[in-house]
Amino acid sequence: MDLFRSHGIHSGSKESEAQRRTQSLRRSHVDLEVIIPAYNEASRMPGTLRQTADFLAAQPWSSRIVVVDNASVDETGPVVRKLSREAGSPVPISVIGCARRGKGAAVRRGLLSGTSRFTGFFDADMATPVETLAAAMSHLQHGAAAVIASRHAPGATLVRPQQLGRRLGGRAFRALTRTKVKGIADTQCGFKFFERDALTAAMVQCRATGFAFDVELLLRLQLQDAPIVELPVAWTDGASSSFRPLHDGVASFAAVFQLPKSTP
Repeated sequence: MDLFRSHGIHSGSKESEAQRRTQSLRRSHVDLEVIIPAYNEASRMPGTLRQTADFLAAQPWSSRIVVVDNASVDETGPVVRKLSREAGSPVPISVIGCARRGKGAAVRRGLLSGTSRFTGFFDADMATPVETLAAAMSHLQHGAAAVIASRHAPGATLVRPQQLGRRLGGRAFRALTRTKVKGIADTQCGFKFFERDALTAAMVQCRATGFAFDVELLLRLQLQDAPIVELPVAWTDGASSSFRPLHDGVASFAAVFQLPKSTP
């Protein structure tokens, strides 16, 4: 049976922690691991995984999808684990847990748990088209340390923009990040991919675990003179987001203020 058509999970279904650890340890080497941080994404994951797996299966590089369940209180983990075990996926799917709340913590857990030469993450809402991966991999294979999608670089378009309040907050946040990360128009677009060695060297310096994680990671890459490519994309605002403008916005501003500045 096709795993993407049969994904019902009963709320009472449970798996042992030992089973979950065993699955994560079976991750064999691939060229690219795609990390998807997920908090309460049970309803969205089957469609996201289907679209991502179909795209990756058509590419010349071997791939794996790794979903990081960030302490969800819905059925995100069981849904993905059920999908990963069923026949029908054109690429392997793994799920690992991250008990520490925060997108940065979940992304960090996913990125550092693999061994692939290239790795990166995008959000479960797929606001950035998955096809952007083809251009990202081309740049990485030709020497880029990081390739990030951008909603504000020349040539980018907003298919469906954010609400006014989020846009105004985003402008203020971009003004602040420009004092830290030089030459990057959009630090917060949820699509970033990396070469493993450059990523690891930068990650050991990162401390942020929330939405400021992206800023700090890019800053650490710049401080080690790692080449970063910014790709303009056609971006679509998701129907829902785990970002809480007041709580997360204040925390993100405070975290960025504490970061050192990039070299001139």
